[in-house]
Parts: sequence; C-alpha cells; structure tokens
Amino acid sequence: MMQFYRCLLLLLWFFSVPDKADGMEENAARLGTTTQSSLYYGWYPQYVIDGIRTSCSHTLQQTNPWWKLDLLKTYSVNRVLITNRIQVPERLNGAQIRVGNDGTSLYSNPICAVIPSIPSGETDTYSCHGMEGRYVYVVIPGDSKFLTLCEVEVYGVMPGNLAVGQNATQSSTNGLWFAEQAIDSNRGLLKSSSACSSTNSENYPWWRLDLRHVYEVSRVVITNRVDCCPEEINGAEIRIGNSLESNGNINPICDVISSIPAGVSTTFFCNNMEGRYVNLIIPADSRVLTLCEVEVYGTGPLLKESFMKIHFKYSASLTEPAIQVNILTQLETALAKVGISDVVLRWSMLPKSEVQNQAKQDQCVRDN
Repeated sequence: MMQFYRCLLLLLWFFSVPDKADGMEENAARLGTTTQSSLYYGWYPQYVIDGIRTSCSHTLQQTNPWWKLDLLKTYSVNRVLITNRIQVPERLNGAQIRVGNDGTSLYSNPICAVIPSIPSGETDTYSCHGMEGRYVYVVIPGDSKFLTLCEVEVYGVMPGNLAVGQNATQSSTNGLWFAEQAIDSNRGLLKSSSACSSTNSENYPWWRLDLRHVYEVSRVVITNRVDCCPEEINGAEIRIGNSLESNGNINPICDVISSIPAGVSTTFFCNNMEGRYVNLIIPADSRVLTLCEVEVYGTGPLLKESFMKIHFKYSASLTEPAIQVNILTQLETALAKVGISDVVLRWSMLPKSEVQNQAKQDQCVRDN
C-alpha cells in the first residue's frame, strides 16, 4: 500500500530581536576627568572639555606628549571631535586618538584614528565605530613635540547590562540569599542579605546566569560583599559558553578572580567570548559563593542559521498551509524539550504532494 513520503529541506533560523533599547548618545567627555603628560603655564587639561572651544590645554615640549580623558565608565565610542588651536595648527599633525580600558599604558589601547591635519580653529570628526573604552588618549609620537587641544568631544553610548531581567540559578541557597539578587541592580552596599546571592557551604559552589540568547561578551563586572568575609570570592572562575553540561561549569574560562576588596566592583575582560550562559564557580571543597552584583556587557544577540534535512511520512496533503504550520509547531515543541528554544522555523522548500513507491521511499532514507 502506497503512502505519502517527504524528503524535505527545512531552514532553521536561530535568532532573537534585542529587547534592550540603545542608550541615548551624549558627549561623555563633559562628565569625565582629564590629565596630561606635562603642563605649560596655565593651559590646564580640563579646559579641553569645558565646552569653550577657545580655551585650550598645552603641554611642554617633550617626547610623546599626551592628553588623557577618563570617562569614568566604559562607553561604546562612536566618534571623537577635535578642535585645533588657531595659532600653529600644524603642531597637531600626526596625533593619534586611542580608545580603550587601560588607564596606565596608553599604547596598549587601540587607535581610533590618526589626525593628518586640522585647519586653524576648526573642528574635525573621527569615527571610532563603537570602540569600547573608558579612556580616550590623544598623543603625538615623536621627540620635541607640543600637544595643544582646544576641545575634545566624545560621543557614544554606555552598553546596557545584559544581566538585568534575565534568569539566574545557583547550586544551593543560603536562607533568603536568592540567585536573582545578584542581578537586581542593587549592589548590596547597605544590606547585603536582601541584595546579594549566596550558596551554602559546599563542594564546588556555583551560580549561573542565562542570557536567553547568544552574545559576544566583552566584560563581566563583579561586586563583592561589603559586610564581611570578602575573601570568600577568591579563586572563583568566570565561565562563558553555550553548554549546560555539568550545569555549565565546563564552559571556557574568561578569567579567575584572585580577590576583590569588600564592596568593590571589579571588571574582568572576556575578549568577546561567545555564549548564552555566564557561570561563576569556586572549584574547591567546603566553600561559600556570595555575589552582590553580576553585570554582563557585550553585543548581540547573535544570528544563527542552520539547515536541516528531514524525512517523514504524512498521509494528508502537505500543500495546505495549516498542515505546514502544524508540522513546524510540532518540531518547535520537540526542540524545546531538548533545550533548544528561541528559534524560528521556516520551510526553505514548500512541501509538494507526491506518491512514492517502496523503491523511492528506500532511496529517500538512504539520502539521509
């Protein structure tokens, strides 16, 4: 007896739409602090961010003179505007604009742009394409150089904390110190017990954040408890990945926390590690894991696309839209049962009705 058989190619899109709006762009320089390599009389570095393009900074003549802006927080820097002085404007030629998170060694921060020249008293714009950084440097490489700047404007947004509103769990819970309290935007500096998470004393205690989608994680910020025992965080591993094997505790390591002072928030850079899950685990016996805030910053969600060839039999006509939708719904349910959610399924080839004999059926099976 003949039946309807189908050998079809199904396209699966694994994706999600970001549910966090981008922050409003602002001149972040106005909120920062400034320093420079040397001071020429009263030409102070803070004049560069005062909003007055005729008040300027000035260094002494020296090797590699620099000016530094501390934005106080990490921004995604879209563009930097530089205003040159009216006199001797050629002195700014060849200056480098660097953006990054190293506040001690300017050359470890990547270059956003090199200034070929800016006309006398003019303002030019340099695109940094979302470079992440807390510090903006302007430096002129070379000997016997002066650095004068009359205004620096930095426009960008603060990346959103991806952890807010997501799901958190932990290996055990000490009293009312729930896992979700580590992502409640309350750093627990007044009352740790109502704002921090904590496990019981146990072997290999862990805490896990589910971002629900796959992101490229640039950094994780951990706030330690302030009321006591800050050493309890020592040795904790930050792991990021997509696997839930061993509760996610064997995903790749971003960093290991040596120590964090009481009540302090420390940033750990993860170099755009890709993952849905962020775990903290202390790989030792008889330890307690307490977290007063975990912040996660990065980009995404990432678009994933995959093709799947499926073989099935169905006695009804698959040309009917309702039948096609029903099949995709059943497949989504099956995928959810094995932990694959947030997917959208589409037919890459619409089903066609055909009756296949046994030989054709066997060929379809062999092709799979």
